Amino acid sequence: MKRRTSRRRFDLQPFSVCVWLVLTAAGGGRADDGKIDFAHEVVPILKQHCVTCHGGREREGDFSINTRADLIGSQMVEIASPDASHLLGLVTSSDPDTQMPPSDRARLSAAEVATLRRWIAAGLPWDDDLTFAINSYDPPLKPRVPELPAAVDGRSNPIDRILDADLQRNDLPRPLPIDDATFARRVHLDLVGLLPTPQRLVEFLANEAPDKRDRLIDELLAERFAYAEHWLTFFNDLLRNDYSGTGFITGGRKQVSGWLYAALLANKPFDQMARELIAPPTDESRGYIDGIKWRGEVSAGQTLEIQFAQSVSQSFLGINMKCASCHDSFIDRWTLRDAYGLAAIYASQPLELHRCDKPTGQMAEAAWMFPELGQIDPAAPREERLNQLAGLMTHRENGRFARTIVNRLWYRLMGRGIVHPLDAMQNEPWNVDLLDYLASDFIANGFDLKATLRRIATSQAYQSQTESVTQPESSETYVYRGPRARRMTAEQFLDAIWQLTGSGPEKIDAPVVRSNLGKDALESIAMEGEWIWGASEVQPPAAGAEVALRKTITLPGEVAAGGAMLTCDNEFRLFINGRRVAAGDNWTRPQTVAFSKHLNEGENTLLVIAKNAGSSPNPAGLYFQAQITLDDGTVKRVSSDDSWQFSNTLPKETKGQLTDLPTDWRPAEIVPAVTAWKSLIQAEGRTLLARVALGDGDLPPVRASLMKNTALMKSLGRPMREQIVSMRPDRLTTLEAIDLANDAELAESFAAGARHLLQQQPTTEALVRRLFMAALSREPTMEESRLFAEAIGTPPSEASLQDAVWAICMLPEFLLIR
Repeated sequence: MKRRTSRRRFDLQPFSVCVWLVLTAAGGGRADDGKIDFAHEVVPILKQHCVTCHGGREREGDFSINTRADLIGSQMVEIASPDASHLLGLVTSSDPDTQMPPSDRARLSAAEVATLRRWIAAGLPWDDDLTFAINSYDPPLKPRVPELPAAVDGRSNPIDRILDADLQRNDLPRPLPIDDATFARRVHLDLVGLLPTPQRLVEFLANEAPDKRDRLIDELLAERFAYAEHWLTFFNDLLRNDYSGTGFITGGRKQVSGWLYAALLANKPFDQMARELIAPPTDESRGYIDGIKWRGEVSAGQTLEIQFAQSVSQSFLGINMKCASCHDSFIDRWTLRDAYGLAAIYASQPLELHRCDKPTGQMAEAAWMFPELGQIDPAAPREERLNQLAGLMTHRENGRFARTIVNRLWYRLMGRGIVHPLDAMQNEPWNVDLLDYLASDFIANGFDLKATLRRIATSQAYQSQTESVTQPESSETYVYRGPRARRMTAEQFLDAIWQLTGSGPEKIDAPVVRSNLGKDALESIAMEGEWIWGASEVQPPAAGAEVALRKTITLPGEVAAGGAMLTCDNEFRLFINGRRVAAGDNWTRPQTVAFSKHLNEGENTLLVIAKNAGSSPNPAGLYFQAQITLDDGTVKRVSSDDSWQFSNTLPKETKGQLTDLPTDWRPAEIVPAVTAWKSLIQAEGRTLLARVALGDGDLPPVRASLMKNTALMKSLGRPMREQIVSMRPDRLTTLEAIDLANDAELAESFAAGARHLLQQQPTTEALVRRLFMAALSREPTMEESRLFAEAIGTPPSEASLQDAVWAICMLPEFLLIR
């Protein structure tokens, strides 16, 4: 769908200017073109030809390539004019006195020179966690409670006491505080991932209580669904969990979605979460350590055992073990034997070390990386070894575990890690006391994630203006000057669009249960159904086989409430009294239907047309469970069992209504339930039926974190989650900007939003004010009011309003959390 030509009427933000603003605000002034793979294309050239003389402690000719900053500071490269770079002149020179490498060493090939030229032209992209310098910093293992500096000007939050002293040491001014509206928008997006509604914003601004910010933080953290569904994105990235993608179709990968969602709703302590992931007490959390079983040939670094070693070290210790999984790491102290020691904890068979994919003849022995806390018994059974690792990982004396997660939380709220990048926890923090305080406080609070988020959000440091970043810096040169603006994640962006336009999806993709029902209500629901199909002589049914199944029920009174939960492997259509009311083609997604509009006093007929799938005969079955409350309070239950009837003759369906009903009905038969069927009903059936049979109150709108990845979300940085991701891209690419302008589903959301707004028949002035308050949490200026009112027109049209919504959502002020 193309943008409407009416957009060209905007004097405020023509498309080219808007894209440029987005690129410069979110990407430091340039787009990340992604044409150079620094780690795999450039690093091997530098290591082979340059590091010996210009890396580590060597600085021949006063030239070092240890970091990107060193290289730029040397003035050896000209990003604007790559061919004028002195570095390229040296590596292509034929003068034996100046050529590099020297004449007694191998020269760069033409392809290698071309790669360096492309690298320079691309702006010298450099992986943040890579340096050729010799790192003498050794991170401590055990936690430490630092001595806090004295409070200044009544700023008593320990974070402020530490950072005020840091600013004073660096002779830097304290960042100015933000106003209430900016705070409300920032804290909503950070804690629950949503924009503040105009009504809530107005109420907050009018509140004169001195502790209103603290109270708002507490209110947001208490919103269970909003909190869980926002932080689900964070943990899905960190645990490599998703609802679609590699391995799910073949069964080579399992989700932890239901377990994770429940853990976040309950605010389960993080140490308990880690233990249940490393040593799963049930299958609900087992998918994390089981990794992805790749199809076909895999390298030694892709085995499940090595995936386990890489996952637990990265997720819980901020250690990138990928290099050490192939050879001894060149960026930190971890060795091949360390990686295989972790892998052997998971392995069910003896594990041979492979160096650069070649077997070494040496066997791995299960071992923990920090023996100061204890050690794994390599002779113990596998499950016991996993339990031992879970205990060591979450040991209260393992300060690296606590430091890693609080560093991730600080990054999410403040825009830059205390240790940066997040998976390079061997790097020296820019403030050791701050990291150690947050970690020790986290442990003292029982590993409570919300408590740490509250500690950060209630600080004056968090509630300060963001710093203006003009130059990129390395971990060695970073100095704290205040929080940093951040891009909305793909999920935050879509949630905000759906929130503004009322166009969000109605159903979720994640296999989780969203419910407000209490334990007593759930226990009142009986799941008595069996899986049924036709006669036994046709079991298992042929691929494509169809059968009609029916049940007649008599109700002695009017229906006050009630509904049914049903599913069919593989497809079904449900008709009540001859009219279609529900259908499904995915047995793993049970459907629900409310009965109040479909059942009558007296006789009612339930009829299901069920269909098998596959390419050969395979198990098929229908599961049906209903609970009906009559107007006198009587409860009636209807279950799929052998009281149902079946026919191989199918009725016809015309415009949702059944005709030509069969007459050859016979008793249906109970079929053996597949294990996966039983697990599905046990996990979801009772809650789904309770919600439709008893009512579940008002659930919040569906969130993007509960939906499968889409092309737009991928474009905006949501990863495929085939590997753990701790930091999403912080720059907006040109491709992303184009997608924001032309994505068909996004355009339809804006159109739906325009229609929704027009239904309320507001004035143009009211529309403009509402858009600004809802999207930007502020009133429009007089000039903005004039420009938008002129563009929307009087009376406003759907097309002009659609363009206005699009324009305001493309502003950097909307796209960034400041």
